[in-house]
Amino acid sequence: MKSLFRLSVLYLLLSLIGSPAQARLISKNITYHDPNRTPLKGMIVYDDAITGKRPGVLVVHEWWGMNDYARKRAKMLAKLGYTALALDMYGNGLTASHPKDAGAFASKIGKNLPLARARFEAALTVLKQHPTVDAKKTAAIGYCFGGGIVLQMARLGVDLKGVASFHGSLGSQIRAKKGQIKAAVRVFNGEDDPFTTPEQIKAFKREMQQADVDFRFYNYPGAKHSFTNPEADTFGKRFDLPLAYNKKADEASWQAMKDFFREIFAN
Repeated sequence: MKSLFRLSVLYLLLSLIGSPAQARLISKNITYHDPNRTPLKGMIVYDDAITGKRPGVLVVHEWWGMNDYARKRAKMLAKLGYTALALDMYGNGLTASHPKDAGAFASKIGKNLPLARARFEAALTVLKQHPTVDAKKTAAIGYCFGGGIVLQMARLGVDLKGVASFHGSLGSQIRAKKGQIKAAVRVFNGEDDPFTTPEQIKAFKREMQQADVDFRFYNYPGAKHSFTNPEADTFGKRFDLPLAYNKKADEASWQAMKDFFREIFAN
């Protein structure tokens, strides 16, 4: 009986020694500032069980503002081994609960590209300076409003390895110029999204091709706007908007993003 007990203890110790460190996510709410000294309130998250520096990824929120959904995606990225910063594009952690307010907030930033860039790059600087981050390996993802923002930042030549836009707007006040875009681009779009027209898709693809950008465009059949957000159905019904969660498209786009990051961060 004693021999069996000792053997059991030995097996337990060996299994503990041989098992990898368990993920321990560290998330911190942070306040940083744009050049106008506007307080920007974000959240940075990383896996403390990982040693050494790793790539950093910015997460740009939907038009609702820097809310729990943006935080959720940042934590998902941290579980993949990245340091993620869910940033604040509106300032002071401003969020909206009604489309009228969300549209006004998003429009104010979307129409002011110098301000949008300043706030994006303020977050990028914070991310690059974090002790867990390899400053030469950064990327950005965005949802809806945020998806449009990361595409704009790519067009402006912000120094990133890549950007991934999830159901983001494709239109722009500016066009990509050959040799200016440093980031590889991936766009995940819902084929049934009424906010993105076939004409816009055609124009976007032509723009990327003419600028010689490394890009891929994914169009998911049956997916509507906001297809990655499980709360989309609730928002759609509450405000009579064409929003709907699509589990298949959500999972497929996330997997494609993971493959994309492995590719751009390989070297």
